[in-house]
Formats: sequence, C-alpha cells, structure tokens
Amino acid sequence: MADMMAAGEEPEILFWVGCAGSFDDRYKRVTLAFVRILNHVGIKFAVLGPEEACTGDPARRAGNEFLFQMQAVSNIQVLNGYNVKKIVTACPHCFNTLKNEYPDLGGTYEVIHHSQFLQQLINEGRVKIEGGQSFKGRKITFHDSCYLGRANKVYEAPRDVLAALDADLVEMKRVKANGLCCGAGGAQYFKEPEPGKKDVNVERTQEALATGADTIAVACPFCMTMMSDGVKNQNREDSVRVYDISELIAQGQGL
Repeated sequence: MADMMAAGEEPEILFWVGCAGSFDDRYKRVTLAFVRILNHVGIKFAVLGPEEACTGDPARRAGNEFLFQMQAVSNIQVLNGYNVKKIVTACPHCFNTLKNEYPDLGGTYEVIHHSQFLQQLINEGRVKIEGGQSFKGRKITFHDSCYLGRANKVYEAPRDVLAALDADLVEMKRVKANGLCCGAGGAQYFKEPEPGKKDVNVERTQEALATGADTIAVACPFCMTMMSDGVKNQNREDSVRVYDISELIAQGQGL
C-alpha cells in the first residue's frame, strides 16, 4: 500500500488478507487463488502487508474489550492514514468486524466479502469461466458461514458464484438462516470438544456428505479447517474435497 501511495496510485480495493490468509498454510492457497483472479481481470488492489494486524475479533469474542479496542484503533489509524475507502476480505470474521464494529471507533469503510466481490465481477462479465477445469456433472454443496450468513444475511452471493461453474449445486438439510455451525464457534476451533458430546464439525460434514457432493465449498477459514477435519474423520479424503469458492473460480478459469 505504501509503495502504491508513494507512486501516486490509488487502488480500486484494499484486500484485507487476515490472520488465516497470512499464516495458515491451507488458507494461504485461498489468498493466492483470489489474488490470481484479481490480477487476471486487471483489478488494481493493495495490501497492507506487515502494517495489517488482527482485527481484534478473537479478543472481543473472548471478552477482552481493552485488547480489541487497542487492535482496532491501531488498524483504523493505518487505514485512515492511507485514506482507504473500499475493503475486500475473504474472512467473514474480519468482514463482520471491519463492517459493523469499526465504525463505532472512527473506521467507516465500504467492506465487501470476497463472495460478494466475485459475484459483482461475474455479473459485470469481468470473470468468465472458460479455459480451465470443467465442473459439468460435478456436485457441489455450500456450507454457510455463521458470520457471513446469519450475522450479515449474505446467502445468495456465494451461491451465485458457484452457479457460474455450471456444476450441480446441491443443498444440505440445514442451510442459510437454519444452517448449522461448522463447529468452530464458541472457541471450539481452539480446543477439544467437551466429553460426551458429538463433534459439531463431524455432524455438519455428515450432512454435506449426505448430499452426494464431491466438493464442499466454503467461504471462511474457520469453516475450511473444520469441514476438512470432518472429511478426514469420515475417511472420505479420497473422494470429497473442501475448497474455498475463490479456489473453484480460479480452477474454472485455469489460473
């Protein structure tokens, strides 16, 4: 971002990579897939690099309001210093925090989840599925992230993106407002489940497998991990794959 500003250039969007997109080995591949799409369609974007810190979402959910405000104010100072107007992120947790909680602290931006941004690019004809992997005849099921779905009512954008692949989109028993959490909620992502309780991610994965889909599409780093672990638990790694929607679009474009 600093190099672009020094050159007198203004990005079309700021891509907020997030902690998972920066440090988690599996979700780094999502970051790269999304960047390949942006480069392919000629989107001028910037990232904050080492100036990007955690949004503070985990701290606030854990009850440490002081730490959240310290992290948020620090990020807002950086964003406002660069006069950022439009942010795109692939993490629903970052999306929710930047969009709904930063304005209270002086950080007001247009914040878009990458599923919405991909939907816009497809609708504008800037992203076309051609020259890459064919999805015809394949079955894909989409898992709704809690912070993208119930918290922010974004249900159709990821499904519209998947519809562009010409695959068969098969829905699980519980979807959209009635969708089941991937199992990461309530800090379950960071610890073992309580004794005697069925793992939520296994239950959700079983619902996904019941659709007969060969691909489980997600749009959240937490969901990526939990659903992937669920597939491993069910010994279906050889026949079922978990992908972020941007990875599927990149595959469809041959990127």
